[in-house]
Amino acid sequence: MTGQVAEAPSGTAEGTDLLTVGVEEEFLLVDPHTGAAVPAVDLVMEQVPPELRGQVEREFQTSQIEIGSPPGLELSSIRHSLGVLRAALADAAERAGVRLLAIGTGPVDGPVPPVVDKPRFDRMIERFRLLVPGPGNNGMHVHVGVPDPDTGVQVLNHVRPWLPVLHAVTTNSPFARGEDTGYASWRSVEWEHWPSVAPTPFLESHEHYERLIGQLIASGMMLDEGMLYWYARLSAKYPTVEIRIGDVCPSVDDAVLVAALVRAMVATALDDMAAGRPALRTDHHLLVAAHWRAAHDGLEGDGVDLTDGELRPAWKLFDQFVERLRPALERHGDLDEVTDLVAGLRRHGTGAARQRAVFARTGKLVDVVSDVARQTRGADRS
Repeated sequence: MTGQVAEAPSGTAEGTDLLTVGVEEEFLLVDPHTGAAVPAVDLVMEQVPPELRGQVEREFQTSQIEIGSPPGLELSSIRHSLGVLRAALADAAERAGVRLLAIGTGPVDGPVPPVVDKPRFDRMIERFRLLVPGPGNNGMHVHVGVPDPDTGVQVLNHVRPWLPVLHAVTTNSPFARGEDTGYASWRSVEWEHWPSVAPTPFLESHEHYERLIGQLIASGMMLDEGMLYWYARLSAKYPTVEIRIGDVCPSVDDAVLVAALVRAMVATALDDMAAGRPALRTDHHLLVAAHWRAAHDGLEGDGVDLTDGELRPAWKLFDQFVERLRPALERHGDLDEVTDLVAGLRRHGTGAARQRAVFARTGKLVDVVSDVARQTRGADRS
């Protein structure tokens, strides 16, 4: 909710049309025995190695903690950064007597930990009262460099019909309050309690974007620009488009796959703009329906094809999405790795499917928690 990537990326590498990418990930801190969320962020922060503290932040609730990878051009550097940060944070959590989970929201029932003591958060609670979602609402935000805000706004228009597919890929929170919610991403349902959470509207210009932000703040629906929780937005701090639809990914492999897909999606949007191909003006309510379906089914069910409004197998829509991105993936040198990672995703399923598979075998949410903790620590390339 609050963090940004560790440093400002430029839109493209000098002398090339390659785009930089950076990743933020939010995690849940839980009791190692019960799996319930615990207010342990201060204890964990004390255990983080000094050389990594600039890339680790507190989040909204005291049961959450966040990392940010330095932006770069190579997927290998993103993989390395996330692997180092996740392992170090998992070790810090263990030294503090808790466990680190890359999971969308807490699966085990228990008290909702308090909000971090910060003046801005105090104002949010004062205005919005009981909207605080569950024991911790953990997402993944991907930043991709763009040349300027006007270009960035047009990119937002082009990517909005593709985001439900990405939403389905990232589903990683089927359990809450000790039971299966029936959704692949319960985090998405909880997150929408905040009034400014919504699909990004179709924008006429950067001036339109700025005017809308001012109007939403004036209405009282947001305290500030940081509360613009659209599924895709311009970063208020860096020259990037920020895609923020997904649950935090369970493993480094999943996170690298999503980062590569998001970068290729933005690059493809820029290609379409350069070729004069217009953005699809998807009806807002159909877009809402597509996101609801993605949160409900993940990749294991159906999705809404926004070209005609029909239901189709979510995996078919995802395969079409990846094929659409192929030229941009090739240009960035990511196609082979993405092909490998998609094959792994097909074998293992989304994070939600993996959690449900563990629960189906053992009937114990503590086993689900243990499996997520194992994936959180590093890549899962089996």
